Amino acid sequence: MIRKFFVMQLNRGAENEYQKRHSPIWTELEDVLHANGVHNYSIALHPETGQLFAYAEIEDEIRWEAIAQTPACRRWWDYMAELMEVNADHSPRAIELREMFHLD
Repeated sequence: MIRKFFVMQLNRGAENEYQKRHSPIWTELEDVLHANGVHNYSIALHPETGQLFAYAEIEDEIRWEAIAQTPACRRWWDYMAELMEVNADHSPRAIELREMFHLD
């Protein structure tokens, strides 16, 4: 299993709406994530900076990258774009983090 870490930026005042839109996440998007080998996916908020810290366990980098090409993911990006910093295609502006320590 590959551990992925990344950080995104939530817009100020969007915390409640962001959480609401994930509760629950669309079934179609959840199915896409599972079908592409994503497990144990969590996102945490830093309350002072609005940074979103994400962690996911994936089976394969190619399958992880393929998620971005699915219609469900593209619709999700459009749906969430007003709440966070995004790229021109509405994908979240994300910075991949390097794992510095792990304990099983």
